[in-house]
Amino acid sequence: MELRARGWWLLCAASALVALARGDPASKSRSCSEVRQVYGAKGFSLSDVPQAEISGEHLRICPQGYTCCTSEMEENLANRSRAELETALRDSSRTLQAMLATQLRGIDDHFHHLLNDSERTLQDAFPSAFGELYTQNARAFRDLYTELRLYYRGANLHLEETLAEFWARLLERLFRQLHPQLLLPDDYLDCLGKQAEALWPFGDAPRELRLRATRAFVAARSFVQGLGVASDVVRKVAQVPLSAECSKAVMKLVYCAHCLGVPGARPCPDYCRNVLKGCLANQADLDAEWRNLLDSMVLITDKFWGPSGAETVIGSVHLWLAEAIIALQDNRDSLTAKVIQGCGNPKVNLQGSGPEEKRHQGKLTLQEKTSSGTLEKLVSEAKTQLRDVQDFWISLPGTLCSEKMTMSSASDDRCWNGMAKGRYLPEVMGDGLANQINNPEVEVDITKPDMTIRQQIMQLKIMTNRLRGAYGGNDVDFQDASEDGSGSGSGGGCLDDTCGRRVAKKSSSSRTPLTHTFPGLSEHEGRKISAASCPQVHAFLLLLLLTLLLTEAGPRWR
Repeated sequence: MELRARGWWLLCAASALVALARGDPASKSRSCSEVRQVYGAKGFSLSDVPQAEISGEHLRICPQGYTCCTSEMEENLANRSRAELETALRDSSRTLQAMLATQLRGIDDHFHHLLNDSERTLQDAFPSAFGELYTQNARAFRDLYTELRLYYRGANLHLEETLAEFWARLLERLFRQLHPQLLLPDDYLDCLGKQAEALWPFGDAPRELRLRATRAFVAARSFVQGLGVASDVVRKVAQVPLSAECSKAVMKLVYCAHCLGVPGARPCPDYCRNVLKGCLANQADLDAEWRNLLDSMVLITDKFWGPSGAETVIGSVHLWLAEAIIALQDNRDSLTAKVIQGCGNPKVNLQGSGPEEKRHQGKLTLQEKTSSGTLEKLVSEAKTQLRDVQDFWISLPGTLCSEKMTMSSASDDRCWNGMAKGRYLPEVMGDGLANQINNPEVEVDITKPDMTIRQQIMQLKIMTNRLRGAYGGNDVDFQDASEDGSGSGSGGGCLDDTCGRRVAKKSSSSRTPLTHTFPGLSEHEGRKISAASCPQVHAFLLLLLLTLLLTEAGPRWR
């Protein structure tokens, strides 16, 4: 009797251990209703969603504990998390592009308005002031304004040469008009052109216009071009695809908590930052040259003000043109004598077209363009906003985590750390590709920078060099502004001994479970992870109990 009772007790104990080793569905399974609700809200079919948790050996991204996700669900959520991050990146880029476009449009329109007003003033005042000296040469003045607009818009024109050609053509035309009684063949006009620099037929106006216009137009167009280049860089970088490793890390960050039955757990702040710093490592390498560009753009606005500033000069081109014609009329007799002295006596035109052109046909009243305050307001707003986005690329991970990833407000026992609810202990990585060498969340090959982003780093560097040249009044050729063909700043490749070799990151599975995963687990969550991680212990206890059973019963059965 005693033998039977003891044997029965041992068999019951053994059965309990077998049940523990296999996992008792009644004690472990939990409803997947919350996960079904979230999954359905994403637009997915609920037909394949389990009603209760199932074993998670099939999971490829999420931890393989008990789960509410099938393989198909995990794949769908991974694709969705990738799409959601790409959308968030595009939204951030569009916001920045829209700001840059608004600034560009406002300042660009203002400079065009200044130039159009100058031409309109010329067209209204010159006919009555200069008569046929203007009307018969109106096209030359129109062409000059057209070329000034083309230059401002970035056309491949040399402004000093453009102005020199204008004055040379105008001198030939006006000298003929002032002396209709003389025969002036092409070779005589060629001689006139060669003498022009020494004769100063238009007084000091051409020199003043050349010096001031060059600096003013170079400053204005380089600033507007800088806004355009910045916007273009943002647009092209937004099109860079996320890596496969990034996609897995984002899935684990955003939706693995749902699969493990804790959909209410939000990502720990430092965990989210490490994932996105790894995903956006190449983008962060834009930071140095991006800052250089924006600093140079803010600096070049100093050239917009004062008597030689862009606003005054661009709006007052007609004043130097009027001054030049008046100087030619006033110096007509002495100019003619000097030309005859240098080029010889021209023949008289016996069939002259009429009397000599009269001097002033009317009173010319022109005033220098005064500032309306519009440009000051536009530039002040632009400078403020450019300073605000200086850290755009390195602040992007933190911005997305706080605004798009529903990040937890604090790193505590209740946030999602990638394995379970609990504190996130790894340190936050630095910014840029080289600093991701030991990123615990995203595997990043620091020896393979993204070529599209490297090209954009170079475009930023080229535009910065152009702006710096413009600050000194020099029109630096766009193609010659590059010092070399590689990236620069923090994006100049990998650091020192890290180049040429692949350095493995710390695996996320290498975390210390006791300090990283378990603190703060509920009783049910702790039971799930303990059961999933300790099957060998259960089997060992079962074998031990059976050995004791045989040892105890053996002598009596004999």
